[in-house]
Amino acid sequence: MNDTPPDIHSSGISRRRFLAAAATLGGGLLLGKAAWHEPRSFVLEERQVRLAKIPPGPGLRIVHLSDLHLRSLPGTFATAAATINRLSPDLILLSGDYLDQARQLEGALEFIRRLSATQGIFAVQGNWEYWARLEGEPLRRGLAEAGAELLIDERRDLLIRGIPVSILGIDYPSASHNLEAVARLAKKGQVNIALSHVPAFNHARLVGLADLILSGHTHGGQVRLPYLQPFYLPRFSLPYVSGLYRVTEKQIPLYVNRGMGTSLLPVRFLCPPEITLLTLGSPPAAELPWRRRPRHTAGRLSGFVEHR
Repeated sequence: MNDTPPDIHSSGISRRRFLAAAATLGGGLLLGKAAWHEPRSFVLEERQVRLAKIPPGPGLRIVHLSDLHLRSLPGTFATAAATINRLSPDLILLSGDYLDQARQLEGALEFIRRLSATQGIFAVQGNWEYWARLEGEPLRRGLAEAGAELLIDERRDLLIRGIPVSILGIDYPSASHNLEAVARLAKKGQVNIALSHVPAFNHARLVGLADLILSGHTHGGQVRLPYLQPFYLPRFSLPYVSGLYRVTEKQIPLYVNRGMGTSLLPVRFLCPPEITLLTLGSPPAAELPWRRRPRHTAGRLSGFVEHR
């Protein structure tokens, strides 16, 4: 009896052919993940941000969405809308780039029509709206019909369970004149939430005015490899890629959303689309101003935020 295992060559398959087949299969699986599975696999990112202006209590629940890039309404986005509504947000904030490469807006509007927030849906416009020449009043009318309010260097005041809140809509690309206009509008006594499509701008203009900044634009890099920087980020992104940062010497929290859609190429890899739920709460005793320890002014927000 011969217990010697059969040689791979005796089966008619050479080692080279075997490795080529394995590589083809692996490449196909990776391509399927990048082109089909991951772009449809939304991740709910939950963050708690503590702000001095928020009194003790339930705080505020904000859903932040960005970069829809929708031509039509696929079933995955309809499911995402139902998931968002089950979160029972006080506010839904949209940080720009709604249309797709064919300059179609209807898919994004149909998605927004399905959303619900007790205190309203507010939006700013992004670079794609400008490229498509759909910015300004045409976009404002479309969003209003879908139940959202477009803010172009404008402020909206709200009172949510006794908490005075202002949404500051900073227009693309957050240049000096945009920031000056918003700075003139801000009320220091409010919880000021600045909404800007791009994350990289002169945040110092908002010191003493903005308590939180929400942005998108980067798609998180869209295609990522472990331990490596993104292959491509659009202008007005760096050094902010995705997640929660703090900016300026006042440590203003800046959240950068990875977006729900895709741009240029319909793929994502190790960078899933994102739905963000931010809970704004009061600081614990250890975070009161007279008990805070000095922190660095750059990098990710670590001690300032709790991850759930």
